[in-house]
Amino acid sequence: MNQMIQTFKNAWKIADIRKKLLFTLFIVLIYRIGANLYVPFVNATAISNASLTSGTSNLTQGIFGMINLFSGGAFEQASLFALNVSPYITASIVMQLLTIAIPYLENLSKEGEEGKKKINGYTRLVTAILALVTAFGYVSLLDNSSLGSYGNYLTVQKSDGAIYYFAYVVMIACFCAGAAIIMWMAERINERGIGNGISMILFANIISRGGSMVTSLINVLKVESNGYYTSWKTGGALVGAIFTVIGFIIVAVAVVGLIVWFTNSEERIRIQYAKKVVGRKMYGGQTSNLPLKMNMAGVMPIIFASSIVSILPTVANFFPSNNGFRNFVTTYLGSNTPIYIFLYLVFLFLFSYFYIMISFNPVEVANNIQNNGGSIKGYRPGTETANYIKRHLNRITAIGAVFLSVIACVPMIIGAFVTNAAFSQLLTFGGSSLLIVVGVALETVRAVEAQMKLRNYKGFLD
Repeated sequence: MNQMIQTFKNAWKIADIRKKLLFTLFIVLIYRIGANLYVPFVNATAISNASLTSGTSNLTQGIFGMINLFSGGAFEQASLFALNVSPYITASIVMQLLTIAIPYLENLSKEGEEGKKKINGYTRLVTAILALVTAFGYVSLLDNSSLGSYGNYLTVQKSDGAIYYFAYVVMIACFCAGAAIIMWMAERINERGIGNGISMILFANIISRGGSMVTSLINVLKVESNGYYTSWKTGGALVGAIFTVIGFIIVAVAVVGLIVWFTNSEERIRIQYAKKVVGRKMYGGQTSNLPLKMNMAGVMPIIFASSIVSILPTVANFFPSNNGFRNFVTTYLGSNTPIYIFLYLVFLFLFSYFYIMISFNPVEVANNIQNNGGSIKGYRPGTETANYIKRHLNRITAIGAVFLSVIACVPMIIGAFVTNAAFSQLLTFGGSSLLIVVGVALETVRAVEAQMKLRNYKGFLD
């Protein structure tokens, strides 16, 4: 930890890195401000009273718990940034899939910077369409929801006539504008900040929920009655709850250590470079390593899988509670159901391989090794080397996918058998959130480290 702090101290002395760090912090600050701004016609008082009194609402139940966590509480508050990065992530997934399936987009991806700009333009268009659809569904959810004795989520009702429809349009426009601003901020971080924009925003959102997670940890020690926590447990129940809290903390610390260890683990393929004489000097004859990270895909498969598998449960909750489609999806595809967990696992594996496929090309790596006079012992340069690297990459990707599955799905499986609401909220934070937080932190340190190595600074990872 001291070495990490020293690394950032050294980075702060470099003007370029300092500007990037400050710019990233500024964007995150702006995002957090927007995440706490209510849109017009939302009954902010009713939402706040319900959350403060019971510690939960029907916007944090089931699948919405994860969505609310990734939005930093903006979803629960129906604030400007309630849609979070979900439309942008889904649009990015769609465009990456279409780039492989449609020759025109595939050719654009090979045209360098100009092609990338056009694809980004299409991504923004798809984001706007998804944001419009999602915003309409979200406003319908708010309209169909109730806070019991606190009233409705909206300050207008159907009996208000033209004002009711005007409020619909205004709220949809605000949520779409919020999604567009988030997309713009993520792209600005990519261009002028440190790290990946989407990951940094998710990191800030999860960290911002730390206070509510501590509250949930305390609520485990209290008696629950209809979602309310009023008095402390006594006797054996209190002792059991204390051991539960201590066990949760120990497991969380162990999981963080496991994530750090696995994320930093790598398999090294030895590369031998041939000797060659240039003039009177001899070059080459050395060996180096091609490092393959065990978790090369990072947190992106979890982010992608969460976005895709949450679509149907989210859409279903936009319908009235007595709707047949909603009841079917909630029963069989709701959060922590066996089918939901199975689909989550399937998409985790698919996106793990998909992300590696678009980010690492064994043929290109093999060609670079050959062009530099290198080879892998026992394998000919070119096709044989590429196949060797591909076999190792497939094995490592499978191991990484299993690791991600264990970290992400075990809390879900445990949550399916837990009845305590406070402990269920802790499990919602779960392995996926820890993996994102730790993964983004390590990626940020590496990004800073890479910038510092260009200026010959010794840092945390040396």
